Amino acid sequence: MQRSRFTKPSTLRFWQIILFLTILCATAFTKAQADDDELLQQVHQFLYAETRALGEEVVIDLRPPSPHLPECVQPEPFLPNANQAPLGRVSVGVRCGEDSRQVRYLQAQVDVIGNYVVAARDIERGTLITSSMLSERGGNLGNLSAQALTAEEDIVGKIAQRPIRSGSAFLAHYLQAPHLVERGQRVTVVAEGSAFRVSREGEALENGALGDRIRVRFGSREIMTARVTDRGILVVDF
Repeated sequence: MQRSRFTKPSTLRFWQIILFLTILCATAFTKAQADDDELLQQVHQFLYAETRALGEEVVIDLRPPSPHLPECVQPEPFLPNANQAPLGRVSVGVRCGEDSRQVRYLQAQVDVIGNYVVAARDIERGTLITSSMLSERGGNLGNLSAQALTAEEDIVGKIAQRPIRSGSAFLAHYLQAPHLVERGQRVTVVAEGSAFRVSREGEALENGALGDRIRVRFGSREIMTARVTDRGILVVDF
């Protein structure tokens, strides 16, 4: 008969093992905490750089990443919606690793105390906005809609698409840039490169504001897409 014999470890040996495991766990926890702190600092600096020009005071509250996620090596923060200022409750993407293939998202509350533009009086639909129709107000920009336009240069020269009441902020979908090209209009389309410049006359198939890409027809069949750069002028981008 084969017998196995186990020797019970001494009390001193037992507590040495417990102490070793405790130190090992504490070391791993400290490293994970340091990694998270570095990631949060990188994201905090990124958000501050994106918002510091918007107002006099910036307050950023970041939610820590999940403790179950692996370490984020060489973090590169980015905004999923680069066309909107990171104000209020925002999601910040972070690319991790040398090849940036790993992506995770952190949640943040960004409050900026600064000035923004509101309507100085009631504005009717179809009105071309001028600077005399605007006034300035101070407050927390983070409380505004994500679609709010805070700078005068983003508002003046556009046309109200709906009535805007006095004291209201301007939202992007309230306004539209005036058309520089009308559907059916004869337009000039310019194609140019480092050593050439060619222009052709065609017919606009769509309305177009500054920067819009619209279709233009030449003759009876040829259709090309070009970008509106001025009244009746479009450019082909290469």
